[in-house]
Amino acid sequence: MTLAVLLAQQPALTWQGSLAILVTALVFLGLQVRRVPVELLFLSGLAVITLAGVITPKMALKGFSEPAVILIGALFAASAGLRTTGALDWVGNLLLGRATSERGALLRLTLVAPISAVVLNTPLVAMLAPVVIDWCRKRDVSPSRLLMPLSYFTILGGVVTVIGTSTTLVCNAKLSESASAWQNRPDVLSQVSDIGLLEITWVGLPVMAVGVLYVLTIGHWMLPNRSEPSTRLAKRRREYLVELMVQPTCPLIGKSVEDAGLRNLPGLFLIEIAREDQVITPVTPRDVIQSGDRMVFTGVVDTIADLERISGLVPAVDDSYEHEPEKRTRRQLTEAVLSRTSPIIGSTVRDANFRERYNAAIVAVHRNGERLTNKIGNIRLEPGDTLLLQTRNDFVEQHRNNREFYLVSQIDGSSARRHDRALIAVGLFLLLIAWLMTIALAGGPTHLGPVPIGNLLGNDPKPVAAVTVVLAMILFRCLSSSQARSAIDLQVLMTIAAAIGLGQGIEKSGAADWIAQGLIGLTQASPLPPAAVPFALLVTVYLVSMVFTEAITNVAVASIMIPLSISVAAAGGLNPRPFIMAVAIAASLSFATPIGYQTNLMVMGPGGYHPRDYLRVGGPLTLLCAVVALTLIPLIWPLT
Repeated sequence: MTLAVLLAQQPALTWQGSLAILVTALVFLGLQVRRVPVELLFLSGLAVITLAGVITPKMALKGFSEPAVILIGALFAASAGLRTTGALDWVGNLLLGRATSERGALLRLTLVAPISAVVLNTPLVAMLAPVVIDWCRKRDVSPSRLLMPLSYFTILGGVVTVIGTSTTLVCNAKLSESASAWQNRPDVLSQVSDIGLLEITWVGLPVMAVGVLYVLTIGHWMLPNRSEPSTRLAKRRREYLVELMVQPTCPLIGKSVEDAGLRNLPGLFLIEIAREDQVITPVTPRDVIQSGDRMVFTGVVDTIADLERISGLVPAVDDSYEHEPEKRTRRQLTEAVLSRTSPIIGSTVRDANFRERYNAAIVAVHRNGERLTNKIGNIRLEPGDTLLLQTRNDFVEQHRNNREFYLVSQIDGSSARRHDRALIAVGLFLLLIAWLMTIALAGGPTHLGPVPIGNLLGNDPKPVAAVTVVLAMILFRCLSSSQARSAIDLQVLMTIAAAIGLGQGIEKSGAADWIAQGLIGLTQASPLPPAAVPFALLVTVYLVSMVFTEAITNVAVASIMIPLSISVAAAGGLNPRPFIMAVAIAASLSFATPIGYQTNLMVMGPGGYHPRDYLRVGGPLTLLCAVVALTLIPLIWPLT
């Protein structure tokens, strides 16, 4: 079969294909406007092509049961298990260390790229995104300066080995399927084999190096510096006075104030340290923390909540303060404003018997914008004082209409850490990563005893592994079922599921195949010297794969482009291997749109990104990687 015959057999574009292309284009235009929620935009596009009959309702709903969607949802919950146990705090300190500047943190994040070469990038971003967000909040840095680089580093590292990203695994599966069609062409069949573990490294490693360098220089300069309104309002929030006591089990004992991270906390100031009969004021960065110290801080509630989560650091004013990890997780921080009718008006904090009256502990006090300097236990309460309390979950409901308080409100995300479960959570997450790597290396269904895990959910057991680990975290009380549910970002999952459905429309309507074959036909018909045609075809295959990856799923790209690239190479008497590698690499590198790769979408909301941010920062990176890959591929795998 000649290339001319192959192109002549190209079917005409149907009206279904035209509609699928039009709707997808309108969705992308809508993303730039940003006036409609992202998930609603994609769901609307999916509804249009489904009602028009481009795809069946079953195909439209396929994205909601796609293994990738279930896996990401489970990874959100597993990451919450690391966060609620305090394990992410340890990971953050290990990764970002003493980085005090945005530049320093970015340099440390480059370590993620080589890690992503052997760890699937989706769980890596699920684990590290909260760490980066927490570091940014504590140092008043916009998360938009670091979250996109985190996603890009994992994507760049994913092409170094065949197990770094799920895309290359899908390509291998499609290669195995395509081999049967070329049994009568031994010259082609010999090149249609699975991509080896390190075969892609010859191109992936240089691409990673160049891409990381770009993100550290030009890309970093173009990143947006965007803060959410809630962040700006937090800077103007009221300041509390809090006195904390260092228990013998506190991990800060023996560290200096600076090494303990208490020197430059955002919105918080360490006023003094009371040690037996000695009062250390002003406190210097070199002062060493000892067991039994009473540290007096003044600052905003968010940072006080961070201190309250540190194991062995408890409010000094209430001796009955619950400090056992299991009991502390049943409580949270609540703000309450005292009314004139409160029976504790005129009493000191120490003598108010707040625990007996309300089953709650006073953590800190705020008064009319004043910076209180008295010991918190000696403060005499007045009407209008705002108390920061440690309460049970039902405190707000019980005292919402209590005349003794003007206002009662819950502090979101203020639950204490289950430090006693941190090692269990880390062990389970490492088990998940090892399980996913084993599945990737196996290249197909794996077994756990007599049960063929691969048959439980198609041929992709990764979601089963992730769900199993989340259930184990709940069983071992690393997090509650309600915490697991609330950790799942439905906006991200619905957007991915709807995007998969739109991709089905492009694929099933024949639009993708029509575009791909048409562009290849134009390349062949162009007035190029015969010697330049093979490389021009390689460039076309790469660019088509690259564009498709930004618009539809990697699975669809592999399904369409792997067989097409083999056919094009065979018809032209060329070596199929460089074309196969071009598809695998192009489909793995998606930076220009948020839906091109799952990790891009995972950081979009927390980073406050707009779709145009990805195009501005990731567009040049995509082209740069294309230049590097297209330069190396024909050198490593000859075209003829």
